[in-house]
Amino acid sequence: RAHFPGRAPIDAYGNGGFRFADMSHRGSILCLPSGVYGWEPADPAKLSSDDFARVFAEAADVEILLVGCGSDLRPIPAALRAALREARISADPMSTGAAVRTYNVLLAEDRAVAAALIAVD
Repeated sequence: RAHFPGRAPIDAYGNGGFRFADMSHRGSILCLPSGVYGWEPADPAKLSSDDFARVFAEAADVEILLVGCGSDLRPIPAALRAALREARISADPMSTGAAVRTYNVLLAEDRAVAAALIAVD
């Protein structure tokens, strides 16, 4: 239910959450063109298209999706990758830290970027 209605760089991550726009959020987040949302994937180790429904809803405004997989890099499941490709979204899995840094750079460049970030301790 948590929602910040705007695009904001991520100021910090760790301890199970994120800081952005002078606020903090405990748990994982989706950073989309319409704002930053609290996000609870059903199983962070096995992401599915259902976990990305909000991303698909905004697909027209997203070219690049950075998927912060937590502490370790995990591949995006084939079915999810195919669904994202069909929506014309390029998805790049990486650790959450790398995804946060890359998101901030692409956001500063005003690119059509979104991020799905799994919280890390």
